[in-house]
Amino acid sequence: MAERERLICAASDLVELGRGVRFELMRFGQPQQAFVVRYDGQPRAFLNQCGHVPVELDWQEGEFFDYSRLYLICSTHGALYHPASGHCVGGRCAGRGLIPIPVVERDGHVYLMEKE
Repeated sequence: MAERERLICAASDLVELGRGVRFELMRFGQPQQAFVVRYDGQPRAFLNQCGHVPVELDWQEGEFFDYSRLYLICSTHGALYHPASGHCVGGRCAGRGLIPIPVVERDGHVYLMEKE
């Protein structure tokens, strides 16, 4: 199965440990919300869905990091996730992490890698 790229945002829209960019993708034939943030110099994308209960994480649109800027946080449950991997590191996620979404940064833009 081939992959194609779909533009998400300009790379400059993602500041290290700053606001994220929300986007929609199709997953199992259904539209789902996702987001991308910049962590450790790389864009990191995940479904916008807590591992505990399927609610969106951001407490304000695009705000995914906790106050320390070390972790992604669920605004509803306070579950904490590592921004490099999406692994659960604390709170009410019962060990279930975020679902990563493949993205690539090239030529000043961030692209979603979609299967055709």
